[in-house]
Amino acid sequence: MHRTTLASHRLYRERRTIRIMIEIYCRAEHRLSDGALADGLCPECVDLYDYASRRIEHCRFGAKKPVCAKCPVRCYKPEMRAQIRSVMRYAGPRMLFSHPWLTMLHALDRARRVPSTQNSSV
Repeated sequence: MHRTTLASHRLYRERRTIRIMIEIYCRAEHRLSDGALADGLCPECVDLYDYASRRIEHCRFGAKKPVCAKCPVRCYKPEMRAQIRSVMRYAGPRMLFSHPWLTMLHALDRARRVPSTQNSSV
């Protein structure tokens, strides 16, 4: 039971981090204020978040998931991958000021060893 809790917390943090990055990007690039829409994102960014969240939830590595940039499995469609890379390039450096703890934890995740794809189930 303890492992499930740790796994779900790790994936929750991953989804939270990507959500915040998309919010930062959307506010700047799509010129929306915090209260512009019910959930704070334009429809395009809602779709991107939903897609990224599903990819995180169904990652074959589970809680041992590496950061996407270091992952040996390319699970994003090419157009979604390009969108998420734009979001991360823009929002990543800005996260340090608005969410320093999440930024630090993401940096630690980035330093983590990438699991082998040979032993992972599909």
